[in-house]
Amino acid sequence: QVQLVESGGGLVQPGESLSLSCAASSGNIFRFNTMGWYRQAPGKQRELVATIESGYTTNYADNVKGRFTISRDNAKHTILLRMNRLKPEDTGVYYCNVDAEMFVDGTLRANTYWGQGTQVTVSS
Repeated sequence: QVQLVESGGGLVQPGESLSLSCAASSGNIFRFNTMGWYRQAPGKQRELVATIESGYTTNYADNVKGRFTISRDNAKHTILLRMNRLKPEDTGVYYCNVDAEMFVDGTLRANTYWGQGTQVTVSS
């Protein structure tokens, strides 16, 4: 299994910056694949924010492009989301998401793991 520890949420004013980090425990994991962040605003569905592949290819939601940057440390199994020029509509619970593979009874199996979520509030 994979344990995801998130940190860095908080309350900021519009235009300010915030960074989120997510550390994944390796346990019996053979390989970490796509890692990323999703968010859920009150009354809305969870949506993709940004993802990063093991080869560092990134993908961003249109509404965060140019403001958010996702990065990854493969050796430490961590990802960082740097959020600049935050807007009130960026408010929500941010969830770390990891796709990982592990051997189960000699067979390589893939699973998706979620963090517990961290609150980001952008308000004046």
